[in-house]
Amino acid sequence: MASAIPLRSDFNGPALRELAKTTKHAAQARRLLALAEIYDGGSRSDAARIGGVTLQIVRDWVLRFNARGAAGLITGKAPGNRHKLNNVQRQALAKIVESGPIPAIHGVVRWRRKDLVRWIFEQFRISLDETTLGRALKALGFAKLSARPRHYAQNEFEVDAFKKTSQPRWQPSGPASRRAPRSNSGGRTKPA
Repeated sequence: MASAIPLRSDFNGPALRELAKTTKHAAQARRLLALAEIYDGGSRSDAARIGGVTLQIVRDWVLRFNARGAAGLITGKAPGNRHKLNNVQRQALAKIVESGPIPAIHGVVRWRRKDLVRWIFEQFRISLDETTLGRALKALGFAKLSARPRHYAQNEFEVDAFKKTSQPRWQPSGPASRRAPRSNSGGRTKPA
């Protein structure tokens, strides 16, 4: 059986416990307390029990702690997949979206995501999903807008004649127009 990986010599158990008290990351505090147990002479199994993990994960924590110190025990965000479009291609996409399509060349009168996916494939031979393209456009600062549909034979000059006008703003009545309070008789007589 291989020997355990030693911890850094510039820390000790009480120092890690102090760091665990001051940190704002709960997962980092749990990891620091588990490693403090190892510094204080406890076994790796005890550290795994304190951390609520397996021995392999404690080993990973030791490697991260040795490489980057206490900051290496903070849960980071995974880098994710690299972008399919590089910066030059993204700038070309932004330029084509801003300039708009030329119907004779592009065959469309407005850009849709599926049209842009086809344009990207024709230009760069990169296959993208429409959802991925939507995220890329959003990252470039574009928002999805669609114009209100208009009938092809609509006369712009006659539109104003058919617009609904809003009612005038409600104004409170003056005291002279208020009705007198209703009587509560309702056809019934009060007992005498």
